[in-house]
Amino acid sequence: MNYRHAFHAGNFADVLKHAVLAQCLAHLKKKAKPFRYIDTHAGVGAYDLTSSEAQRNPEWQGGIAKVLAAKRRPEVEEALAPLLDVVRAMNPGETLTSYPGSPELAARMLREHDRAHLCELHEADAKTLDQRYVRNAAVKVEKRDGYKALHSLVPPREKRGVVLVDPPFEHRDEMAHMAEAVRKAIPKWTGGTYIFWRPLKDLWASERFDVGLAEWLFEENYATPENILRADLWVRDLEAEGKLAGAGVVIINPPYTLEAQLLALLPWLAETLSQGEGAGWRLDGAATDESLSVEEF
Repeated sequence: MNYRHAFHAGNFADVLKHAVLAQCLAHLKKKAKPFRYIDTHAGVGAYDLTSSEAQRNPEWQGGIAKVLAAKRRPEVEEALAPLLDVVRAMNPGETLTSYPGSPELAARMLREHDRAHLCELHEADAKTLDQRYVRNAAVKVEKRDGYKALHSLVPPREKRGVVLVDPPFEHRDEMAHMAEAVRKAIPKWTGGTYIFWRPLKDLWASERFDVGLAEWLFEENYATPENILRADLWVRDLEAEGKLAGAGVVIINPPYTLEAQLLALLPWLAETLSQGEGAGWRLDGAATDESLSVEEF
């Protein structure tokens, strides 16, 4: 699977991932103390929806464009507000032309004393990323393997923050690389919030990663069930052939408000962004006890 992001910016998977990230950052901002955002696979930072890549297969039209056009209940609006505030700021006119990658979302949400550290190994993408933030003293960009860098970047000086691990899944053993990075980083910084994005393409691999991560965290006393949240969304039957049908995140040390927000948001996203029969969602967390799912619309 090759998930170069310019071709998929603003799609259903981005909406869920960025809604989660934005809520985590917004929660950190409730306290005056500074925090740090760490991105292991930062990409180019933001995306031009009028570019040839985005226009070739405009997945954003079935993602962020649908979200903006739909009627949103108050609880859904609350869950999406931090993300949509940034999207609107980037698109002051009536036409949707730009979408924030995770770095741009974070950069726009940072306060004066907060910091971001972005890693990107791809030569051209790293150059584009560096040029975007060269004048932003709060953002540091490194052309570096994010998996290898993570161990040395935690704990950050601020002792508060979010780590996003969102690889392009260009390699079949990507889940194994994520697991290795986790095992090296979390013992050094058990109090940080970690967000792991993974596609629901190889269900066996994703389930193995999720369960293996949870079991390891419990065995090593790095987390309890209350400290882990899994949120998945699929817009059509996961067994259907073709482009990506589902994706989601595993969050370690989520904000205490996030589970309730996702419980309101996920069924709305599944219904609003559905691309056919079999669309659904899954949320595993302390308050839900069991995973919940809505599979058809």
